[in-house]
Amino acid sequence: MTGKRDLLEAKTQFCEVATPANPLRLTNGGELPHVTLAYETYGELNERKDNAIVVFQALSGSAHAAGYNPDGHPPEFWTEELHTGWWDPFIGPGRAFDTSRYFVICANYLGSCYGSTGPWSTNPETGRRWASAFPTITVADIVDSQVRLLDALGIETTLAVTGGSMGGFCSMDLAVRYPHRVRCVLPIATGFRATVLAKALNFEQIFAIQEDQDFHGGEYYDGPRPERGLILARMISHKTFVSLSLMEQRARSELVQPDNLLTGYQLQHKIESYMLHQGRKFARRFDANSYLRIIGAWQDFDLPGQYAGGDTAKALRPCRGQQWLVFTINSDVCFYPDEQSEIAEALKANGIDHQHITVHSDKGHDSFLLESELYGPYINFKIQQVHRSQA
Repeated sequence: MTGKRDLLEAKTQFCEVATPANPLRLTNGGELPHVTLAYETYGELNERKDNAIVVFQALSGSAHAAGYNPDGHPPEFWTEELHTGWWDPFIGPGRAFDTSRYFVICANYLGSCYGSTGPWSTNPETGRRWASAFPTITVADIVDSQVRLLDALGIETTLAVTGGSMGGFCSMDLAVRYPHRVRCVLPIATGFRATVLAKALNFEQIFAIQEDQDFHGGEYYDGPRPERGLILARMISHKTFVSLSLMEQRARSELVQPDNLLTGYQLQHKIESYMLHQGRKFARRFDANSYLRIIGAWQDFDLPGQYAGGDTAKALRPCRGQQWLVFTINSDVCFYPDEQSEIAEALKANGIDHQHITVHSDKGHDSFLLESELYGPYINFKIQQVHRSQA
């Protein structure tokens, strides 16, 4: 385990990307007159501003992708497990995203609860938290807000955009709708759309949160938070993030009976204890309203349907001239391998320079967060190749 002294120094920064004079117009109608994004950067932007890499977080991540930051925002959710960046093994000098060469940017999603404008943040118009009044958002809205951040940083074209899982949605959306701003696209363990299985699992999570007796239609900030619903939502999703073998390895040998959470049932197996632990840990670090907004953006995502009438090959037509590196995890049951094969086939149909790498791992979907050694050599080589070609 890397010691804290060996980690990059990381500090959250904030950028106002929408104002009443320049509101953020949303895909589903309406607009946000005030939007602030929390973000972190690593490495140095060069004079030509052509060495920037955008990292899109996964579903419940934050702007804190690398290094050590014990003072993240907001303190109510910034538990100890968040102090080390969620993608730290991938970002730093000599790593997959080499900060001695490149300027890496990671911003917290619009709608999230780690410093960017979302239901947890204060609505300047009312002086109260947005709560249920915060509008529904889409992946396109998240991407549009981050393009405005790039504008504020003076970055016209990125060297690369990347992300795993839902972050892959964002990287592909940016590549399709802003093709001139991307040279290399690295989607990891993702797909073109929310599948039927994903929509079913996501709906179960939505239902679990909204039916919690403490949810109150999203107006719960003056009382107890809907902890039970969020715990159940995390348990529903977690079983698709890690392989069953890894789950069994991680499970403690002893049972830990929860206090005041289960009625009429005693835990019988270490897997039950493990799943409940994961749910409770998540409920301490995330806001239910934010989770609903981000899950909703996942439910809505269909890149070919939204931009190409369902034609997968046509969806990537604007990306000619880019280079792509697509990663599959062979044991992934959150985004199955055939979803990345579909992406690769669409790239091939358009004659787009691409590679499709299958990573063999026993860790399931979370491999892309844990096993940098399986991805790093391919990522580093591809980015260096693209960077040299633009010199």
